[in-house]
Amino acid sequence: MIAEDIWYRGHPLGYPLRPLSWLFEGLVRVRQRLHRGRRDPRRRLPALVIVVGNLTVGGTGKTPLVIWLADWLLRGGYRPGILTRGYRGQARRWPQWVTPDSDPDLVGDEAVVLARRTGVNVVAGPDRRAAGAWLIARGGCDIILSDDGLQHYRLPRDLEILVIDGQRGLGNGLCLPAGPLREPAARVDTVDMVVGHGADWPGGYRMDLIGDRVVNLRDPERIADLAAWRGRAVTAVAGIGNPLRFFEGLRAAGLIVREWRYPDHHRYGSDDVRRWPSGPVIMTEKDAVKCARMAAVDHWYLPVAARLDASFAAAFSQRLEDLLRNG
Repeated sequence: MIAEDIWYRGHPLGYPLRPLSWLFEGLVRVRQRLHRGRRDPRRRLPALVIVVGNLTVGGTGKTPLVIWLADWLLRGGYRPGILTRGYRGQARRWPQWVTPDSDPDLVGDEAVVLARRTGVNVVAGPDRRAAGAWLIARGGCDIILSDDGLQHYRLPRDLEILVIDGQRGLGNGLCLPAGPLREPAARVDTVDMVVGHGADWPGGYRMDLIGDRVVNLRDPERIADLAAWRGRAVTAVAGIGNPLRFFEGLRAAGLIVREWRYPDHHRYGSDDVRRWPSGPVIMTEKDAVKCARMAAVDHWYLPVAARLDASFAAAFSQRLEDLLRNG
């Protein structure tokens, strides 16, 4: 993709775009000043709000981290709920209550994955403040996890966790459109915690995604170890922000991979599925929730789980205790 070349590989077409990036950065700074009160106690929701976000366009691993946090909070006796935008969801009215059986075309693919993987209350809606108030009133949660929303300044927050792709970093350090940043790079210094996905980040904590088994879309009881497929040719399907990491992970497991890339949050149709070669097809979990109803018997997905250092859990626990203590 030409945008990837401009943002991460120094393609010369990026130079004419720099004035637009400076304009974008200026507008972002104005928005930031207008919302300096996002941590004003008078604007808080009646529950702690933890935002897990990123600065760059595309996936960085936010959703697996939200799943990890929800599990950690549940085991600690808390009642977490999850907010998500419902990106590309086509529901006519928002917010939407999300269940494991919700239609991803209506509420968004990530929302359904979160509901299935966590078992906690999940609400999707573009207006996160309104969705958060609805989640608290209906779900009775005491902590809200917002999957993305770092730039949704209308949402008050008590804790910000920034996830950075350890391989791609912040790209060329420029804002859109000449770079991948949604906010200036200095925003890194204003968040509470930084998590580097797949690599260490200065002053942050490392997160790796682990997945060594594939699940059949037609029959989720059928599970296969990737190690048993070593040397096998597969078609790998990915409609995510950074598909290269998914493809490389399958190759690292010893599979022979034929790549089929789609835009992030691609809405699959039967024509897409019919074009895939015969034989095993492996996709991400986010793609699987949209393809299950069209899946063939040899279609599989690879669920992944976040693995974080013990130091992250300790630091997060301390921050949470401080927030609860200070009310």
